[in-house]
Amino acid sequence: MRQTYIVTYDVCHPKRLRKVFKLMKGYGVHIQLSVFRCELDLRELVELRARLADEIDHHQDQVLFVDIGPSEGRGATSIRALGKAYVAPEGIALII
Repeated sequence: MRQTYIVTYDVCHPKRLRKVFKLMKGYGVHIQLSVFRCELDLRELVELRARLADEIDHHQDQVLFVDIGPSEGRGATSIRALGKAYVAPEGIALII
């Protein structure tokens, strides 16, 4: 079962920041600055966490994963916006 996650990161060094951004583009939809919406199964979640762990400095950087529910249920409707409307992606296919 796929879960929807909001993944946000605070990476201090510009080189690591670029690497994390490129890595995240392979797993989810870029929403804002350092925020991605990802639909992941358990294998993909474990893989993403491991790959991010290799890229960040564990003393300076932080990555947060917020599980907002199943992709087919609450996860599809739980993001609300003020100002510019949030438009959920339409059935995207990710090739990793």
